[in-house]
Amino acid sequence: MSGSDRLARRLTLADAVFIGLGSMLGAGAFVAIAPAAETASAGLLIGLLIAGVVALFNAMSSAQLASLYPVSGGTYVYAGKRLGDAWGWMAGWGFIAGKLASCAAAALTFGHYIFPEQAKWLAALAVVALTAMNHLGIEKTATTVKVIVLVVLSSLAAVCVMALSSTSGPNGVMPLIGPDGVYGVLQSAGIWFFAFAGYARIATLGEEVTNPRRNIPRAILLSLGIALLVYAMVSLSALLVVGSEALSLSNEPLALTVLEAGFGQWRWVVTIGSTMATLGVLLSLMAGIDRTLFAMAADRKMPAYLARVHPVRKVPHLAGITVGAILAIVVLAIDVRSAIGFSAFIVLLYYAITNLSAWTLTRDERLFGRWWAAAGLLGCLVLSFSLPLMSVLSGSLVMLTGVAIYVVQARRGA
Repeated sequence: MSGSDRLARRLTLADAVFIGLGSMLGAGAFVAIAPAAETASAGLLIGLLIAGVVALFNAMSSAQLASLYPVSGGTYVYAGKRLGDAWGWMAGWGFIAGKLASCAAAALTFGHYIFPEQAKWLAALAVVALTAMNHLGIEKTATTVKVIVLVVLSSLAAVCVMALSSTSGPNGVMPLIGPDGVYGVLQSAGIWFFAFAGYARIATLGEEVTNPRRNIPRAILLSLGIALLVYAMVSLSALLVVGSEALSLSNEPLALTVLEAGFGQWRWVVTIGSTMATLGVLLSLMAGIDRTLFAMAADRKMPAYLARVHPVRKVPHLAGITVGAILAIVVLAIDVRSAIGFSAFIVLLYYAITNLSAWTLTRDERLFGRWWAAAGLLGCLVLSFSLPLMSVLSGSLVMLTGVAIYVVQARRGA
C-alpha cells in the first residue's frame, strides 16, 4: 500500500495511555466484578491479582512486539511475522470475534445502567453513535476518551469514598476462598482478564502512535498499572459494603454499593460513571477492531473495501462502518454474562499467540527476558480452560470456524 493509503501518526504518549485506560476501566469496574464474585465470592480479589500478573506478562510481550512492528493490526501482524501466515490469521480472527463480544458486553452494561427494560435497544443506539464518532478521526476519538476517563475516575473515587465512609465491617471479604475453591478463583481470574485486555488497543493502534518504539511500551505498562490499582480499590470497597453474594446477583454492583452504604441519593454519580465508562470501552474497542480488519484487508485476508482509508480523516472508515453494523446486530441477540465468558476465552487464546510470538524474539530484539513470554503463555492457557464450560465450548467452536475458513482460503489460493 502507498503512503497515502496508510494511517497517520497523531497519538502522543498521553493519548495512548488514555485510550488504554478507556478500553479497560468500564470493563472491570462496571462489567466484570459481578460475574467474578459469582464464581469466587470474595476470592475475586485473589483472581484479580492473578489476572493482573498474567496481564503484566502479556503486556511485556505486546510491548516488545509493538515496538518492533509499530503498524495497525496487533498480534495479527506479530504472529504473521514471527510464526507464519496461519497463526497470524487465527490471531486476527480471534481478536475480531473476542472483541466484538467485549463490545457487546460493554454496550449492554450501558443499557442496563440507563434503562434496564430497553437495554438492548439502547446498546444498539450507542453502537451507531460511536461508529459515527470513530469516523471523525483518531484525534477526535482520543480527545473523547480522555474526557470519558477523567469522568470515570472521578465517579469511581466518589464510590470508594462513600463505601469506606459507611459503617460496614470487614465481613464482606470473608472467606477469601469461595465454595468452588481454587477452581472458582481461577474462573474469576479468567473473567477479570477480560477487564485488562483493553491495553492491547494501544498496540492495534500502533500505526498512529508517535515515536512508537518508546511510547507504545510505556503506554501499555502505565495504563495496565493504573487499571489494576483502580480495580483493586473499587472491588474491595464493594465487598466491604455489600458482600460477595449480593454483588454476584446484581447487574448494577456499584449502584448497589452506594445504596447499601447509605448514599442512595448519590446513585446518579454511579450512573454517570457507568455510562461514560462503558461508552469509553466501546469507543476504544471499536477503534481497535476496525484497525485489525484494516490490516487484514490490506494483506488480502479480508474483503478489499475494508482497507480503504478516508482521504481527509485518515481512518479506515468502511471497516468502522462494517464493525458498527455487525455489533448493532450482536447486542440485540446476546446477554452480558455470556458475552464476557466467550470474550475472555478467545482473548486469552489471542494473548497466548502473542506470547508465543514474543518467545521467538532474538536477544537483540528483546526488551525483557524470554521467561516473561513463557509465563504469559502458560498463564493464558490455564485461565482460558478454567472458564465455565459453555464459554470454552462456544469459544472453541468459533476458533475452529476460523481454522476452517483459513483452510478454504488457502486451498483457493493454491
